[in-house]
Amino acid sequence: MKEWWVQVGLLSVPLLAVYLHIPPPKLSPALLSWRSSGAYFIYKDQNIFYRDSTGAVGSSDIVVLLHGFPTSSYDWCKIWEGLTQRFHRVIALDFVGFGFSDKPRPHRYSIFEQASIVEGLVRHLGLHHQRINLLSHDYGDTVAQELLHRLAVGDANSTSLHRHALPQEQFPGCAAPVGTIHCVNNRFLFSILQYINQRKKHRDRWVGALMSTSVPLHLIYGPLDPVNPHPEFLQLYKKVLPMSTVSVLDDHISHYPQLEDPTGFLNAYLNFINSF
Repeated sequence: MKEWWVQVGLLSVPLLAVYLHIPPPKLSPALLSWRSSGAYFIYKDQNIFYRDSTGAVGSSDIVVLLHGFPTSSYDWCKIWEGLTQRFHRVIALDFVGFGFSDKPRPHRYSIFEQASIVEGLVRHLGLHHQRINLLSHDYGDTVAQELLHRLAVGDANSTSLHRHALPQEQFPGCAAPVGTIHCVNNRFLFSILQYINQRKKHRDRWVGALMSTSVPLHLIYGPLDPVNPHPEFLQLYKKVLPMSTVSVLDDHISHYPQLEDPTGFLNAYLNFINSF
């Protein structure tokens, strides 16, 4: 009798083949609405999806939202309306390889490219001479850290990063969650996941950007987060970034605070923004 693992392996081959050819599920009405209210710009022959809403009258403040892995700009849907009541412009994009943006294959996905795409979007919208607030999550945190580094060394466009909030900040080199991406093959998933190795390789660059920046920082933290466990992560964060302010949400909030507790998250973020 063959070893059980051989039998499981033989059974898995046809199942995997079927899975890789399963068409994506139909978009929900909410996602269809999200896509229809957005637009695309081209970055190096790649179509990049973004949303840009004009909000509060009398405010000139702009906020750019950077989503995490393995999701998209839709992560911000529950706080979008609340942000438009405070900011003049609320902008979010789908990074290349995510959401409604192009997913080129083969392709060397990198944090550096994603940061350049953010800069490209800012230029496309004519906002590169204005101060911008960044609100980032998970994968987007590392993109924001690269933008902070470029700002510090004068290697960014003339956009000034005004304030930066990081829900569930992850230091490069720490563990990151591995989620699923529908309707892609394993090679594509491996390519996207190279950001974990990039975090380790460029840890000094990206953690250093947080430690040296003059841009005000704020952490919004869910204590139940399995990626950044409590209390060890919070202790490390406060030790490394003593000048950053912190909001700790209710004990049951985990890794996606903007979705799990949109009201608490939004209040924490606006309290930070309005403290200046």
